[in-house]
Amino acid sequence: MTAMTLPDIAAQNSQHHQPLDWVGMQGIALPVLLEGRPLASRCDAGVSLDDQGARGIHMSRLYLALESLEHRELAPDSLRRVLEAFLDTHAGLSSTAFLDLGGELLLKRPALVSPLAGWKAYPLRLLTRLDAAGFHLELQLEVGYSSTCPCSAALARQLIQARFIEDFAGKTPDSAAILDWLGSSEGILATPHSQRSVARLNLHLDPGLDRLPITRTIERVEGALGTALQTAVKRADEQAFALANGQNLMFCEDAARRLHAALVESPGVAGFSLEVVHAESLHAHDAVARSRWARSAA
Repeated sequence: MTAMTLPDIAAQNSQHHQPLDWVGMQGIALPVLLEGRPLASRCDAGVSLDDQGARGIHMSRLYLALESLEHRELAPDSLRRVLEAFLDTHAGLSSTAFLDLGGELLLKRPALVSPLAGWKAYPLRLLTRLDAAGFHLELQLEVGYSSTCPCSAALARQLIQARFIEDFAGKTPDSAAILDWLGSSEGILATPHSQRSVARLNLHLDPGLDRLPITRTIERVEGALGTALQTAVKRADEQAFALANGQNLMFCEDAARRLHAALVESPGVAGFSLEVVHAESLHAHDAVARSRWARSAA
């Protein structure tokens, strides 16, 4: 049989002379390494279609360029090289390349007191772009924590004080009686409400970084908040967690300000936007605070 040249329909001229901002593929499965740990990522790969006469791009070339990342450590330089390959294989067609990768980083986190430890998932996404202005790198990250309402804590303390006055009216209790009262549900009749909360971060990273500062950022965020969600715990850990919540009473505004201050001082971060969401246990709605910052030009 005579060999036949396969038709390349994408190379045909377009009937509509309209450039497109982004053309590519979404949800590509790609196994990579992140800080030495396997990450089953899903990525979106695309380029701009600037040639008004071109009907389409060469999507297979984008897909094949991703092979250089398989089972390898993700780093700014390797991400930049893939974007350069996107543009090299689309010379004359495209001036901007995009690659976004998402997944969940699993970190083993120790308990607060006991020798236990367990795995915790941190959803993340890397957004990269290469254009005439250079290489752009963003890190989106979610970190969960617990928040206890300062107002609720104050109201609970007031109720406890009122019950103390009522129970010991006209009496001179000794320390044993007071200690017994403090350990009873009749005495400590009210507790403040707390809720599972989440910080959503969008960090603009310096493109010249050698490594992606993911674990370092997670630890900075959890340290600033003081109430990171736990995995495996014993009663001693649960008590330590109750102490941490009591020492870190936070409105959503407090949490946002803590994170803002911590991220401004974070090496390699050129700017950010953040959102904290407290999934209220009192209300049927959430309490939310947002903040942003960008490094001033020298």
